[in-house]
Amino acid sequence: MQVCESNNMALSDSDLRDVDRDLLEYLLEGRVTPVYARDRMNDERLRDVTSTYLGQRLQRLEEHGHVRNLYDTGLYELVSDPRDNGSN
Repeated sequence: MQVCESNNMALSDSDLRDVDRDLLEYLLEGRVTPVYARDRMNDERLRDVTSTYLGQRLQRLEEHGHVRNLYDTGLYELVSDPRDNGSN
């Protein structure tokens, strides 16, 4: 399992796109894959997104230490929520 050591480059809420916020909501409920997130977003919001795009967004969150790709399988879990970075 790869662990990103870029917590010093953590994202803030203003760095996030709406799709990132949706992904974070799903991650609060449990682990997700890009395909699961795509199907759920398309069903709930009628948002036309691809699993490839969602995989890229999850990789960006991983690069900044907010999610972890378990054993490089494409199954992601939340490590830290960038929306909680002190602006409440």
